[in-house]
Amino acid sequence: MDDARSASPRIHGAIAHDIGVEIVCGLRKPGDVFGGEIEASEALGISRTAYREAIRILAAKGLVESRPKAGTRVTARHRWNLLDPDVLAWTFEGEPNPEFIQDLFELRSVIEPAAAEFAARRRNQVHLDDMRSALDDMERLGLADSEGRAADQRFHRAILAAAGNEALAVLASSVGAAVSWTTKYKQRNRALPRDPLPDHVLVYEGILAGDAAAARQAMTQLLHLALADMDLPPRM
Repeated sequence: MDDARSASPRIHGAIAHDIGVEIVCGLRKPGDVFGGEIEASEALGISRTAYREAIRILAAKGLVESRPKAGTRVTARHRWNLLDPDVLAWTFEGEPNPEFIQDLFELRSVIEPAAAEFAARRRNQVHLDDMRSALDDMERLGLADSEGRAADQRFHRAILAAAGNEALAVLASSVGAAVSWTTKYKQRNRALPRDPLPDHVLVYEGILAGDAAAARQAMTQLLHLALADMDLPPRM
């Protein structure tokens, strides 16, 4: 075996992906113990170095923990970094729990209307240009297209950047991933029920006009309609 190749980022990244999907999709349960490092790496046909690095990636995301003599085990769900972009991606590779999708929208409903309000007060021309460019790409490509969904992510990230709050800006990758994966998810079995572009334009217009109340209200409505598009069962 070529040990240098086995330890490459591509190899250990692929192993972390496969194990991560198994964990978040429930094939590996909290408390499940992995085999020894030697046995596990040989079973996967990779070097111990590559396996160790894959486990390190998963541990950094809170999915596993390794202890001397106790080995490596899957952690309880409350310890997972559910907003990590990789963990979100792995979750949506399977069939995410409807309540988790609703959790994401509840989180966004706390963060993004406030961000839109701040953006209306603090945005500069670069932020406005970024939002306008993203909207133009969304209109040209549509959200059924991966590049169109990437433009949707850029729009929401531009708002977080325009809010002028470093703590909010840290959430840009997580919010962007949530936007992309929930949009893709609701198109699994049917076309988008309606065109959400006008909702985004209303947010942009509120920010452009410097109308904080209008920007907040438009974002709140955008998220309300986006959740309704998911056609999820009522939450108890």
